[in-house]
Amino acid sequence: MKREILISGTPRETRVAILEDDQLVELLVDRPDQRRAVGDIYLGRVEAVLPGIQAAFVDIGMEKSAFLHASDLLEPDADDDPDERDDDEDEDVPVAGGDPDAAEEATEPIVSRRHRGDGGKRERSPRQAIPDISERLKKGMTLPVQVTKEPISTKGCRVTAQISMAGRFLVYTPYGTKVGVSRKIENREQRVKLREMVSGLMPADSGGVIVRTVAEGVTEDHFRREIQSLLGGWKKIKRKQLYNRRAPALLHREASLTRSLVRDVFSAKVDALWVDSRELHHEIHQYLEQIDPELIERVHFYDEPAPLFDRFKIEEEIRDLFKPRVDLPTGGYVIIQPTEALISIDVNTGRYTGKRDPEKTILRTNIEAAREIARQIRLRDLGGIIVADFIDMETKGNRDRVLQELRTHLGRDRARTRAFAVSELGLIEMTRQRVRGSLWASMTRQCPACEGTGRIFSPEIVTRRLERAILRAGIEKKERRLAVRLHPDVALYLLEEEPKLVATLGKQGGIELEVRDDPMLRLDEFRLMSRPAGRDVTALYAVA
Repeated sequence: MKREILISGTPRETRVAILEDDQLVELLVDRPDQRRAVGDIYLGRVEAVLPGIQAAFVDIGMEKSAFLHASDLLEPDADDDPDERDDDEDEDVPVAGGDPDAAEEATEPIVSRRHRGDGGKRERSPRQAIPDISERLKKGMTLPVQVTKEPISTKGCRVTAQISMAGRFLVYTPYGTKVGVSRKIENREQRVKLREMVSGLMPADSGGVIVRTVAEGVTEDHFRREIQSLLGGWKKIKRKQLYNRRAPALLHREASLTRSLVRDVFSAKVDALWVDSRELHHEIHQYLEQIDPELIERVHFYDEPAPLFDRFKIEEEIRDLFKPRVDLPTGGYVIIQPTEALISIDVNTGRYTGKRDPEKTILRTNIEAAREIARQIRLRDLGGIIVADFIDMETKGNRDRVLQELRTHLGRDRARTRAFAVSELGLIEMTRQRVRGSLWASMTRQCPACEGTGRIFSPEIVTRRLERAILRAGIEKKERRLAVRLHPDVALYLLEEEPKLVATLGKQGGIELEVRDDPMLRLDEFRLMSRPAGRDVTALYAVA
């Protein structure tokens, strides 16, 4: 598979596009006013402890307090615990953002399997029972915590006390005790070799470490330098914690979007990295000289007149990111609708009707939809619960084919995803790791006209609301002359469809009415202005 990374940077915004076979599959946007917080380490102060939900709220200096669950507290060593046995099948694996099965290349901080924060949803042995948070934390206490999930909607960020620090080849877990190897390194001999090599380099009682997938073939000198760098970084954090007597305080800031992307994603599997900013190109070049000089020849500075994203023909795809409808190659289409509780996805055949066999027509549309749904989930950075309503299929074999196609393409996602079997209603339910709001949430805002519904009242309904408001004004008899302001489309509806309405209402209420169109009003909005004073009295009469 051909893979390319495009980085377009300005002082006000940095955009990163990841392409697979010349198709956009991932878009990352970073702005100074929306700085990413995942991976940052803070000295926080406990503001409240809630034993009823086994959680605490921690002040880390943000607008809203961070959420800390009891399962994200440090656990005591459990050498004799069956979940901690040291073999290749149960090896500690790198995870992203505190999520145990997330792809190892994710840009979020990575922690060991024993030090994972999953909200208490995994099964635990009696030795690993969730600690009573009221016994471990008290209001006013200070402790270092790491952000694992950005603030989303009305919720503050989520944090963990199980801190980790990601490097190019290793993930350092200061409170860990073991040397683990990523499960993605499947060769048993290579796993043993890497574990022994890194174990010999780790100082005694200095914490745990996990060998990442990109570490295959790395020399002992590379590991030694990275271990020294990670240990040095942790010492700086501890010194800051010691001298910062007052919480909240920032102890460590995660690498920038560009640097973390190069660290976690850019490897020999990527054919080329294009960047149009000299500053970012210089930063990437310097960073690669330290961690992987062989990759420098794959980095290209883009200096052509046409914008980088236009040159690769992906700007139009970015503009279509927020449209609910996504067309499929053969004529079918997919509708994607985000809601507060979940993401709903509907598949339709559209103009594609096939030839003779309707089951083959449906299967082909569903297969195409499965591929596109997996791509759109990554591209739009959708998270949480996702429900896809595929077109009903009669045979179980065809349902299984669609599910397998979906799972195959979801497997390319750097975030953890799970797709469950087709339900009795023909739905496929999925979950996807969410560490920040989707692009839809971060790059758009609620429409002031529809207030998030996506719909507005028709001219006829606006007219009925106006009618009721004028009748109320007539009953109270406080106004004798009113100017009615309407959007031009509604005014035109009145003129063409109900030309006698205004005169009838004026006579019935004893009010002299004057209708004016106002293009500054919304389509479903009107104003009642008292004449001659020009006072707005809409709120007095427009109840519904």
